[in-house]
Amino acid sequence: MMLFLKKYFTGHKRSVNIKKNIFASLLIKGSSIVIGFMMVPMCLDYLDRTKYGVWLTVSSVLTWFTFFEIGLGSGLRNKLAESLAVKDYEKARIYISTTYIIITIISFILLSLFMIAGRYIDWTVLFNTDKSLLDELSVLTNVVFTIFFLKFIAKLIGTVLYADQKPALANSIAPIGNLLALIIIYLLTKTTESSLVYLGLALSIAPLVIMIIFSTVLFFGRYKHISPSIRYFRFEYAGSLFSLGVKFFIIQISGLVLYHSSNIIIAQYFGPAEVTPYNIAYKLFSTINMIFGIVMIPYWSAYTEAWKTGDIPWIRRSVKKLMKLWYIMAVGGIIVLISSNMIYRIWVGSEIQIDFILSAMLLVYFLLFTFGGIFNMFINGVGKIKLQLYTAVLSAVLFYPLTYFLIKKAGMGIEALAMAIILTNLFGPIIAPVQFYKIINKKAKGIWNE
Repeated sequence: MMLFLKKYFTGHKRSVNIKKNIFASLLIKGSSIVIGFMMVPMCLDYLDRTKYGVWLTVSSVLTWFTFFEIGLGSGLRNKLAESLAVKDYEKARIYISTTYIIITIISFILLSLFMIAGRYIDWTVLFNTDKSLLDELSVLTNVVFTIFFLKFIAKLIGTVLYADQKPALANSIAPIGNLLALIIIYLLTKTTESSLVYLGLALSIAPLVIMIIFSTVLFFGRYKHISPSIRYFRFEYAGSLFSLGVKFFIIQISGLVLYHSSNIIIAQYFGPAEVTPYNIAYKLFSTINMIFGIVMIPYWSAYTEAWKTGDIPWIRRSVKKLMKLWYIMAVGGIIVLISSNMIYRIWVGSEIQIDFILSAMLLVYFLLFTFGGIFNMFINGVGKIKLQLYTAVLSAVLFYPLTYFLIKKAGMGIEALAMAIILTNLFGPIIAPVQFYKIINKKAKGIWNE
């Protein structure tokens, strides 16, 4: 084992840094997966299938607001990585300070608008659930949305860590928060009756506390020289952040339509109880994306640095290695699919039945998504995302009409959501590989190079 580790942690300095982060992230994400799997039956035990489905739908609505940062996080990641690559710490501090201040302003505007609009929303209609839950849902949404917008600001510490090519440390924030939430939920099951408000409070405030702790420790320690300060706010730098960030924002919004509106659609067409089996299957096969993402995430900022310094051979070698890993993940995914019924029974019991076709479709989707991610990570890292932007918008426009057709005309069940996502996922598995090879071979022209 020691010889293997010694051989593993050798090679190009950039590659060794990535390997260290991958190794640490695997350990961190492994614990995150375990915590996530433990949380599902515990939440089901504390609530019930319908209430848990309502909570999952509320979580989906929250996700819609994530992207109102207008892509500033992604813009900051690229600009900060470029500044750190050439050791321009003053510019790095300007980008960080400008982003934090803009995000803070956006957060408080959105929170104010939500508090006003929320008074006129009947949440039981939106979530297609019983009127008896109206008061509980009103309190729940006020609590979780307030905490969410505070997290909106605090989570930027993760972006700073990603830009500094320390994804393992960034990845540790969420599982530590989830572990704290799991402990709180366990205590709730022993001390309180079923409550959506208590569950939402536990799952929301625990991650925020951890983000604040990380931010305080890092900005008063390791990152003191680039810590955010109002003195370093420069409005003129906002333009470069926005120009790249808005493109990422539109892509993220389009992805939101494809990947995070499913719970709302299922709740409307099939009832909130059907959200639960879809999400259980989704969570199982999303582990493919989670594990593969651990490997790919460090490459984003590494590609930015490599492209900035002209290290094309390293980029080519990295893509070849990721392709080999993808083949291994595909085989592992097929094994999980074959064993899925047994896994569901052990995990959540036999009361919740999940169709094999739904599981198979979600496997296909995640394999396509991770395949495209190999090339997407490079495209994002070098900021040539206009083509990705156009195809993402087209996919989002096609998604709901196709879903409606599959449900209403073709008579499909909740598997229609998985089928629609596969059919509208145009960029990753089809266009991204072509664009990558055009850029890397200096043949990209027009929109392929923008």
